[in-house]
Amino acid sequence: MPEEKKIDWYSISEKLHKYYGGKIETIPKVPVRTLNDFAIWYTPGVAEPSMRIAKDPELSFEYTSRWNTIAIVSDGTRVLGLGKIGPEGAYPVMEGKGLIFKYLGGVDAVPLVHRARDPEKFLELLELVEPSYGGINLEDIESPKCFYILEEARKRLNIPVWHDDQQGTAAITLAGLINALKIVNKDIKDVGIALVGTGAANVALYRLLKAYGADLKKITAIDSKGVLHPDRPDIDKLMVSNKWKYQIAIETEGGGKRGGVPEAMEGADVVIAASKPGPGTIKKEWVSKMAKDAIVFAEANPVPEIWPWEAKEAGARIVATGRSDFPNQVNNSLVFPGVFRGVLNVRAKTITDEMAIAASLEIARFAEEKGIHEDYIVPTMEEWEVYPRVATAVALKAIEQGLARKVMTRDEVYQMSLEIIKSTMDKYKLLYKNGLIKDIPKEVNI
Repeated sequence: MPEEKKIDWYSISEKLHKYYGGKIETIPKVPVRTLNDFAIWYTPGVAEPSMRIAKDPELSFEYTSRWNTIAIVSDGTRVLGLGKIGPEGAYPVMEGKGLIFKYLGGVDAVPLVHRARDPEKFLELLELVEPSYGGINLEDIESPKCFYILEEARKRLNIPVWHDDQQGTAAITLAGLINALKIVNKDIKDVGIALVGTGAANVALYRLLKAYGADLKKITAIDSKGVLHPDRPDIDKLMVSNKWKYQIAIETEGGGKRGGVPEAMEGADVVIAASKPGPGTIKKEWVSKMAKDAIVFAEANPVPEIWPWEAKEAGARIVATGRSDFPNQVNNSLVFPGVFRGVLNVRAKTITDEMAIAASLEIARFAEEKGIHEDYIVPTMEEWEVYPRVATAVALKAIEQGLARKVMTRDEVYQMSLEIIKSTMDKYKLLYKNGLIKDIPKEVNI
C-alpha cells in the first residue's frame, strides 16, 4: 500500500500567503513613457472612448479591459472541504482560482466575495455588477442553491456564467469517461453508470451525459438516502425542495435499481463518485461486483472515496481521482481556463452545455493523440498546449450556436488564444527571473 507524502502543505501555504500578502495584483498593460501619457489613458483623452461607449455599451468590449475580465463570485457557503467559512474565508480560494485563470488562460479574474446568502440577492448582485465584466465564474456555493443561481443567472445576464463546481468538474469527468470507454471498448449508450452523490458535480454531469447520448435508464444516481427513483417516500418533497434530483429520479427511474450504493454499483460498468471523502466511502467488495473492465472515478478530496490501489485490487481496470499524486487526475483546472479564453475571445453571451461538451471532446482528443492508456486518460496541467485547443473548440461552438458577438475563423481563435496564453506565461517567467516576483524564502522547506 503506497504511503502518502509527508509534506505539510497547510503550514507552508499559511507562511507563504502571509509572506506575499496575497497571490495576484493589477499591473498596467499600456506604456507610460512620461506623465503626459495620462492625458491619453485618463483625462482629457479618455472622454472620447467613454462617450462612444455611452452611445453603444457593446463598445465596452472593444475599448476597455472588460472583454478579458471576469469575476470569481462566491458567498463562501461551501468552500472546498471546509463548508460554510464565509466570504472572507473564501477569498484566498477565489484568489488562487484567479491565479490559475491568468497563468493557464490569460484571463484577468478578480475575486468578488459577498454576504448575499439569499439567492435572489445573489442574483441581483450579479445583475448590478454585470457591466464591469466579460464573464462570471460562480464558485463554492452550497447545493441546491447553486443550481438555481446558475440557471437564473444564465437567463438574466448577457455575459457567460459558469459554475466550476458543476460544469467544470462535469466536463473533465466526461472527457475522462470518453477515453476510458475507448480503452475498454464500450459505448456510452450501452454502459450502466452509477453516480454516487448528487451534489453540484454529478447533477451537472448527469445533464452532460444526457446530452452526450447516455441511456438514462441505465443511470443510477444515489444521494445520502439511497437510489433516486420515482417510488421513494420523499419524492413529492424533492419535487419542491430539489427539482434537479427529482428530475433525475423521474427520468432514470433509478436505473431499475433500489437500495443504496452497493446495489447501484452491482453490475455497473462505471461508477462516478463525487461524494464524501474516504477512505471506505466505496468498499472493495462493491467494486468487485461491478461489470468486467470496470471504470471507477473517485473524485472526493483530499481523500478519494476508495484508494486507487484498492479499486484495482478489486478488479477495476481504470481508476481516476481528483488528486495530482495519482494517475488520471480529474481536474477541472484543465477546463475552465480554456473555456473562458474561448468565450472571451468571441465575446460570447453565455456558455451552453454543448460548449462544455465541446471542451470535453477536445480534452479527450488531445490525450488520445498523445496515446491514451489505463493510467493516462486526460492530460495533465503541465501540458499547457491543451488550453488554446479547448478555447478554440468552445469559441467555434459559440459561433455555431449564434451566441458570439465576434465571429472568427478556427485559425484566428487558435492563434489569438495561443498568443495570449504564451504571452502571459512569458511575462510571468520574465518577472520571476528578474526578481520582480520574489522567490520563496529559503527557510520555507518545500
